[in-house]
Amino acid sequence: VIETKKNKELFDLLRLDHFRAFADYWEVPSSAKTAKEGSWKNGPGSDFFVKVKKALGAFPFLAEDLGEITDKVYNLRDEFDLPGMKVLQFAFGDEFQTSEHLPHNYGLNYFVYTGTHDNNSIRGWYRIDADEYVRQRINNYLGKEVKEEEIAEQLCRLALGSVAKTAIIQVQDLLNLDESARMNTPSSTEGNWTWRLLKGQINHDAKRRLKKWTNIYNRD
Repeated sequence: VIETKKNKELFDLLRLDHFRAFADYWEVPSSAKTAKEGSWKNGPGSDFFVKVKKALGAFPFLAEDLGEITDKVYNLRDEFDLPGMKVLQFAFGDEFQTSEHLPHNYGLNYFVYTGTHDNNSIRGWYRIDADEYVRQRINNYLGKEVKEEEIAEQLCRLALGSVAKTAIIQVQDLLNLDESARMNTPSSTEGNWTWRLLKGQINHDAKRRLKKWTNIYNRD
């Protein structure tokens, strides 16, 4: 709680990574040779958040509710009215027709991201990670054939035009940068967290584009 109070001085909102662990988590004994020897344990649950709210007042939290999530996790998130996360790069996979990451399936109490620090840039994802099936689903969803040079803008517009109360646009996607601007690749140990935004990269065109999108979709 003390650390959270200090962070509130620096940031408007704090993201609770791996939120599911507050409901339940996978515990692996230190003597285990592999993680398969672990077992599920109950997390601190509602009691924890009741105490935190008593100490902090209004919650400054966003729940990272990504991955294989159970109803138990969603119920805990919703019990305290914590906003959840949607990521557009997750919307066009094999579960496309029922994907909760497609904008028309959103509720209001969500933050939508084009991608996160663990994702490729949109253009890099489209070039390297998205197969022909993913690309076709994107085309079907948007109702037109999308080219590589416009995919970042199209997904930025999807995020901003959704009903999610907050849209997060990676600056790499605003600038239409490729995979060379990726921030982090999970499960890798080299080349991560080295990309830097350079002076002058957010130029007049980028500012104009962001202002235009913000006005169109009434984001402030």
